[in-house]
Amino acid sequence: MKIAILTSKNQWFESYALKLSKELNSAKIYKNHNDIQENYDIVFILSYHQIIPQETLEKNSHNIVIHASALPKGKGWAPLFWQILEGKRDIPFAMIEADDGADNGDIYMQKMLELVGNELNEEIRDRQANLTIQMCLEFVNNYEQYKSPVKQSGDESFYAKRSKENSRLDIDKTIREQFNLLRIVNNDDYPAYFDLDGDRYILKIELDKSGSDKVN
Repeated sequence: MKIAILTSKNQWFESYALKLSKELNSAKIYKNHNDIQENYDIVFILSYHQIIPQETLEKNSHNIVIHASALPKGKGWAPLFWQILEGKRDIPFAMIEADDGADNGDIYMQKMLELVGNELNEEIRDRQANLTIQMCLEFVNNYEQYKSPVKQSGDESFYAKRSKENSRLDIDKTIREQFNLLRIVNNDDYPAYFDLDGDRYILKIELDKSGSDKVN
């Protein structure tokens, strides 16, 4: 089976793409769909943020995306983080066939990511990536079981694209009330912040792993 991986350069999944490639007998990794000149049985499109023309998709038997919601609910941007903000700990993941619509593809499989509720951004991404890899390997290793997808059904909903403005804290709310927001901020790219008396303050969060003053 001829397999490739397509992921955006300098995005969070880039290092995990290398891990998946090794698991798939050194599957070729692309950073731009325009570089794909060969035909593939499967192209895993993971954390890729460009629109892929239909003629490019048609070269391959399967063009597979993994979306973190119970489609057709939760289409759009950053569904994992939006659901964490909603207080959810069990996050559904759907493996779908890519098409020229907004997360409209037929569904191959669905899995659940179970969070404890205290994971921060880095750990959340790691859990997301490992489940993504697990789903890709399961699809390849059990191809006859999963090769025929089913149509999406039910009412659809959409999440908006997140921006740095979405990392803003409310100074009149407690840390506990805003902990889920603190969990999903990225300390480098979109850190938490608040505005007070005309000044802006940046807050960065990390887990104290020393264990010396662990709170009971």
